[in-house]
Amino acid sequence: METGGLKSRYLELGQRAGTASFRLSEILGALSHALDITEGQPEGHCLRCCWIGVHVGRAVGMDAEELGDLYYTLLLKDLGCSSNAARICELYLTDDIGFKRDFKTVDGSLSAALRFVFAKTGLESGLTERIRAIVNILRNGGEIARELIETRCHRGADIAAKLGFSERVQNGIRSLDEHWDGSGKPDRLEAGNIARAANIALLAQVADVFAWEHGREAAIVEIANRSGVWFDPELVEAFVAVQQDEAFWSAMAGDDLADTVYSMDPAHREVQGDEDYLDDVASAFADVVDAKSPFTANHSSRVMFYTDMIAEELGLAPDHRRWLRRAALLHDIGKLAVSNQILDKPGRLDDREWKSVRSHPWHSERILERVSAFADIAPIAGAHHERLDGEGYPYRLRGDEIVLEMRILTVADVFDALAAERPYRAAMPVAKALAILRQDIGAAFDGDCVEALARGLVRLGTPEGEGEIAA
Repeated sequence: METGGLKSRYLELGQRAGTASFRLSEILGALSHALDITEGQPEGHCLRCCWIGVHVGRAVGMDAEELGDLYYTLLLKDLGCSSNAARICELYLTDDIGFKRDFKTVDGSLSAALRFVFAKTGLESGLTERIRAIVNILRNGGEIARELIETRCHRGADIAAKLGFSERVQNGIRSLDEHWDGSGKPDRLEAGNIARAANIALLAQVADVFAWEHGREAAIVEIANRSGVWFDPELVEAFVAVQQDEAFWSAMAGDDLADTVYSMDPAHREVQGDEDYLDDVASAFADVVDAKSPFTANHSSRVMFYTDMIAEELGLAPDHRRWLRRAALLHDIGKLAVSNQILDKPGRLDDREWKSVRSHPWHSERILERVSAFADIAPIAGAHHERLDGEGYPYRLRGDEIVLEMRILTVADVFDALAAERPYRAAMPVAKALAILRQDIGAAFDGDCVEALARGLVRLGTPEGEGEIAA
């Protein structure tokens, strides 16, 4: 396939779709790094939680089926993590990523919660705004906490269902923040009414966070202090027992932890030539990305739609188009590393904020290149803000360095950004969005791709002179 004299170097990859075999644990474990970023956790947090939790599950005698469900509960416990990010920024007037990171080291006491609220709320806001926010939190703290946790955990469970996981996995994610004594949220479940996988996942989370921040002894003390309060005492006893083996801690710190955890999947599930399931995985993580900001709701799916429209107009083969649709769905996964204080800011970004935004394609590429099933699309996702004149980011590619698939995705992404509402402006009519693209043909955009989009929109029944496209 050629267009405008530009040959696709990825054509063969698209034609090979459906022939490879991938471990499900490797696909989802590698993508869990995106969830770590969103929660402000050091790289490998979900993997370390999986290592801890599976050992605890084995110690309390879980059977193979229960361990399999526990395994994916642990890897995917943070699937809903992006869905409350905008609300945290709105309520606490702070960076959602730093907030999430620091809150995980706060114990359950009222005094610790109050110290956290005063230390984190509205530090860069005006005095009146800060006082108003703090008063609201003090008055409605319980309901606010329940809302944030419910949004996060229910969204995560819904995405797990979309990925085809069992009700036990869904419940494990949904009940992650329930506590043994009934003081947790969102449903104040207690003791045996809490999914065991959920209580193990919470224990593993606390253990990893405190071990990383303060050392293993601090983690052991923290887990013991929460026995019978947050955690089933039997699970605490099991953790204390398994952690006594030095190999338990050394493996967690090892360079090969990822491969070790991937091989721990009790069911050893594989995705062999299952293109539909790879589509589902891409779509599910696109949902995680788009949930981060109200201004990006359905952005990834719309970009996928426009990408496929352009690709079809240019005559790309069906397998090639399918491959490219995944790149479109996952192109913005790196935005999970950007604070909502920046993404949702209604005004002009300062230099620091703009630097953070410009880093997101780099993060997208770094996340996707870890996933063997998606490694081939990583460079495409990483280049969706490049320009033909070399003035794009993050790599300042120019001319033929920007291959066909990158050009297609860039046009689709910018068109949707123009035609959808943003924090700083209303949605543009289709004709105006296309006019802006055409003004930059040859400098930013490939003319064949822009005109292919225009033809596709007409074929869709959206003439250029018409108004907005519904989300």
